[in-house]
Amino acid sequence: MNTTEYKVTGMTCGHCEMSVREEVSQIAGVEDIQVSAQSGTLVVTTTETLDDAEVLAAVGEAGYSAVRA
Repeated sequence: MNTTEYKVTGMTCGHCEMSVREEVSQIAGVEDIQVSAQSGTLVVTTTETLDDAEVLAAVGEAGYSAVRA
């Protein structure tokens, strides 16, 4: 298992978290997603090597921006 953390800007509530979770969950190999609007973090656990560009694009689709922490 690989775990990668990102800093996400723009999230303010549970709905924001849900939107990010929904988009990131569509990436192949994602096993677990922890997202917190309060701390502005996204932690993704995968079974395979994660492509940062895919995660950043998924967060962008949800309407937010992210960088790898």
